Amino acid sequence: MKPSAGRTSPRPSPSTVAGRGPKENLVSLTAAAETLGISTKTVRRRIADGTVRGYRVGRLIRLDLDEVREALAVVIPSAR
Repeated sequence: MKPSAGRTSPRPSPSTVAGRGPKENLVSLTAAAETLGISTKTVRRRIADGTVRGYRVGRLIRLDLDEVREALAVVIPSAR
């Protein structure tokens, strides 16, 4: 087979995730869990139920730490 000249790949650049722009704050499940003080099992459950978005990078799952903080942070109403 001859390689096709002039064809470009339709894939987005490696620095973008799903066309949403660069994701520079991607961390592992373990790092996210340790940072937030929760278990990796909890992080996996939140990905499964759709609360948190996970990104597959090769065979690895990565999380945007800012997105995880926003999704899991809950304001506790004051009694005042």
